[in-house]
Amino acid sequence: MRNRNNTPGRPIARRAEQYTNLPVVKEPIELMDFLITKGNLSRNKVKTLLTHRAILVDKKITTQYNFELRPGMVVQMSKNHHQKEFKCQQLKLVYEDAYIIVIDKREGVPAVSSERKRERTAFNILTEYVQRSGKQRRIYGVHRLDREASGLMIFAKDERTKQNLQDNWERIVMERTYVAVLEGEMEKDRGVMASWMVDDKVYFAQAPVNNASEKAVTNYSTIKRVNGYSLMELELRNGRKEQIRVHMNEMGHPVVGDVKSGVDNDPLGRLALHAFRLCLYHPVTGEPLQFETPYPISFRKLVQRMEP
Repeated sequence: MRNRNNTPGRPIARRAEQYTNLPVVKEPIELMDFLITKGNLSRNKVKTLLTHRAILVDKKITTQYNFELRPGMVVQMSKNHHQKEFKCQQLKLVYEDAYIIVIDKREGVPAVSSERKRERTAFNILTEYVQRSGKQRRIYGVHRLDREASGLMIFAKDERTKQNLQDNWERIVMERTYVAVLEGEMEKDRGVMASWMVDDKVYFAQAPVNNASEKAVTNYSTIKRVNGYSLMELELRNGRKEQIRVHMNEMGHPVVGDVKSGVDNDPLGRLALHAFRLCLYHPVTGEPLQFETPYPISFRKLVQRMEP
């Protein structure tokens, strides 16, 4: 896909209002030393900015003081982190500009409220956050992430951006990859699972091709097999409700902790599914963006356990 940054008349995400650009990195240097010398900051001030997630390196929030900068990298410093500081145990703020917010959601936190119950959701938390700016603002949900799953989600800050994302999702989003721990040891190192699915409002199921069904395709790659488990990376070629859970169950290797699929084994006390990589073109500027969160530590520990 071509980059649309230079399209005449297209708005620019107002990052300049939120961040100060420091000089472009000229030589290898640790982030702490660079901020002290080029930002004229004290060591304590740098630590505070990093703790408050107020430093961007090549447009990604960076909190590691000894992060190794390379020539050509761009470092930005927040102007107003103290005004809208985001502190929340349920969510981490990964990225924000004038049009979108990207978060890392914890497992057990619903994205939005259901019709049947009112509860604390990612939507509620972010709405309160943007309204602390002093303006009557709201956010808009763009896509789903299961309550039981964790990882990256996008929210829009205006209805036009939301509609653009939803209408052009497969064109804008380049990659959505999850990491999961599956029951059993996967037979293949990599492959593709494809099926036709129909939404029955409760669960997706394999279905014959008809006007109600949609094709769902999942690429899978085996990272590790140990003790009857498989650590996997799963890339959605398109996103249908419950797609990964359904596909893995159909392959005979359900996601660990997937009670909905009838899995009794729940060693982590959660669904072992995490949205860890998201690559897209900015829905307004066309700028390529890439976000990634670490594999959950509990996933790694599960596949490191030794047989007694």
